[in-house]
Amino acid sequence: MSTRGIRELRVVRLDGAAAAPDDDRVAVEEPLEVRVNGAPFAVIMRTPGHDITLACGFLLAEDVVRHVDEVAAVEQCDDVELEALGNVVNVTVTGEAAERVAARLGERRQVITTAACGLCGRRTIASLRSRVASVGGAWTVPAAVVSSLPVALRAAQATFDVTGGIHAAALCDLDGRVRLAAEDVGRHNAVDKIVGRALLDGALPLDRLMLVVSGRTSFELVQKALLGGVPLVAGVSAPSSLAVDLARASGITLCGFVRGRAMNVYAHHERIAG
Repeated sequence: MSTRGIRELRVVRLDGAAAAPDDDRVAVEEPLEVRVNGAPFAVIMRTPGHDITLACGFLLAEDVVRHVDEVAAVEQCDDVELEALGNVVNVTVTGEAAERVAARLGERRQVITTAACGLCGRRTIASLRSRVASVGGAWTVPAAVVSSLPVALRAAQATFDVTGGIHAAALCDLDGRVRLAAEDVGRHNAVDKIVGRALLDGALPLDRLMLVVSGRTSFELVQKALLGGVPLVAGVSAPSSLAVDLARASGITLCGFVRGRAMNVYAHHERIAG
């Protein structure tokens, strides 16, 4: 749990007719400027922490980088104004990734990417179509393991324990054990943080892992799973219709309302045994 991701403040607690001042802690939301080869690319509203992997996961989802060999360096920038210190990351890309940057900027509106909007900076729906047609993962997993994923994710949510106001995502193995986890005010950012870590570790595609997310499952979360090669996505709440369409078209098993022993399987139920 990063102390940069938590802020202490005074509040007034109401309980019926009683009111009393008290201390509370909330999840931090701050802008992160992502630069590519020294030039501004996007501003992401996020919870500080894992900024390097967040930037790399974001650029993977934006189809700027496709594998770790295209990432020459990632560093926090210190040549910035004092108020921006710690909130600017530069990613140096090489090869074909350097050629993609201009094209990707042309597909985006120059807006701040909020913690909620995911890929809302894109110009057209057509530009959202992934370059990856489908995932691998010719395996099955017991339904009981899928049911256990939200419990495993919850155990990794240290910042949520303190603030109660932050999302999380985790990559789990086929036994349901958490391999990578991250928290953020944005579900999209949490996924980018763990997929970015896997990218830098040279671990893509993630075809032997499952992705579990807190909250609902949107189109962009399924797209991030597709780009990372993740064959199964589980959410504790509902998916959107476009998320279901993409999962069905790309071979991803999509589970929603995974709570206790119950779940809805919206796509490719054949990966779930029992």
